[in-house]
Amino acid sequence: MTGILLFHHAPGMTAGIVAFANELRRAGHIAHTPDLYDGRVFDTLEEGVANAQQVGFESITEHAVRAADELPAAMVYAGFSLGVLPAQKLAQTLKGARGALLISACHPRSEFGASWPESVPVQIHAMENDPEFDNG
Repeated sequence: MTGILLFHHAPGMTAGIVAFANELRRAGHIAHTPDLYDGRVFDTLEEGVANAQQVGFESITEHAVRAADELPAAMVYAGFSLGVLPAQKLAQTLKGARGALLISACHPRSEFGASWPESVPVQIHAMENDPEFDNG
């Protein structure tokens, strides 16, 4: 049984994110799903991204880090798209992180330090030829 801190994508805590977290729970994991938008959900990616830009990516990441402060560091940090930003930051910077699952995005390692911790396994998942992820 693994503790997983899962961060939602730009549209918010959609039914798809809830379903994914529930699948993790059915597999025997403990999945924590903080709502970084305080209940707001957007119908389109564009609306969600516009909200994130208005609120500020730094503010959203700070909200996520505060959610992580209430949990043990020994977690797998996971995120979808926008949620990758806090997931990667936490996995890369917290001592005791158990792993990272980055879906549909990743950031340069240098964003959060010079290197990725050797003790933290990471999986990055993206759709082939995804225009938002694969730039060539």
